[in-house]
Amino acid sequence: MEIEEVKKQMQKTLSFLEQELSQIKTGRATPSLVERILVEAYETKMPLVELATITAPEPNEILVAPFDQSIIKNIEKAIGFRKELGLSPVVDEALVRIKIAPLTEEKRKELVKVLASKLEIGRVAIRQIRHEERSRLKKQFEEGEINEDERRNQETKLQELTDEMNEEIQKMGDRKEREILGD
Repeated sequence: MEIEEVKKQMQKTLSFLEQELSQIKTGRATPSLVERILVEAYETKMPLVELATITAPEPNEILVAPFDQSIIKNIEKAIGFRKELGLSPVVDEALVRIKIAPLTEEKRKELVKVLASKLEIGRVAIRQIRHEERSRLKKQFEEGEINEDERRNQETKLQELTDEMNEEIQKMGDRKEREILGD
């Protein structure tokens, strides 16, 4: 595997982590809090973002306007079912209104712990990619496909890339922690 391929894998991990972090409630309404919630519709489960327009007209409110009014109760149920988000949806004519309650200090601390665990999962995934690539390089060296200098050079590049990705994870975590604590 080339270093560019490893970089793509690591960047996919960062993208996934960013999506996960966007679902952590910060006390401010953002459509990303609910857009990936799966809703029972048309005999299957679909992400909410595919079934409705989601807006945040105010800092403490999310509005969900379904494209098809027949699934409005399903949307309300799916949002309410996700207890970890702490959201209370209310059907208001053709919309689902979701009020975002201000976070208590205790809830903020709890969310920072959730954030830390998600960041660690991201770091572990990056280390796993690095480990797999190192194993591949070792095998290539043992089979005579590359020499010691090439192996060391590739491992140095791999470690630099790993450090860069871990730095990016730290930046993402710092930004999200400021959002959580800084309301």
